[in-house]
Amino acid sequence: MSLIPSFFGNRRSNVFDPFSLDIWDPFEGFNFPSAASETTAVANARIDWKETPEAHVFKVDVPGLKKEEVKVEVEDGGILQISGERSKEQEEKNDKWHRVERSSGKFLRRFRLPENAKLEQVKAAMENGVLTVTVPKEEVKKPEVKAIDISG
Repeated sequence: MSLIPSFFGNRRSNVFDPFSLDIWDPFEGFNFPSAASETTAVANARIDWKETPEAHVFKVDVPGLKKEEVKVEVEDGGILQISGERSKEQEEKNDKWHRVERSSGKFLRRFRLPENAKLEQVKAAMENGVLTVTVPKEEVKKPEVKAIDISG
């Protein structure tokens, strides 16, 4: 594993993406003791953002979460915020853990939406551990061109 971050790696959001408000996490991918893993879980919600002719569609992997544990908000200025929390599994006194790889803790992702987004019509649905947020777009009206007769 390289210790030098790659801006062109498998992350789709990076410093060159003007709509992404993600902050680069230099510790992403490293395994820390349980106390630190809760704070590194902030960036663990993986999101795909695609644009169709009708809408911007965000798909978020949130396996094991209920819709009550996830929050979708649109802030002033066209910021879409998706957040939630995955609770840590309760430990019993007689339990002996051999491996803990599933993340727990809070996550928060923010995206600046384009100006053509209809913020009042945002919809969210969750199915099979995937949250889908649909942000409709306003139709782009082509400017009306009027021909002018040239006299003379």
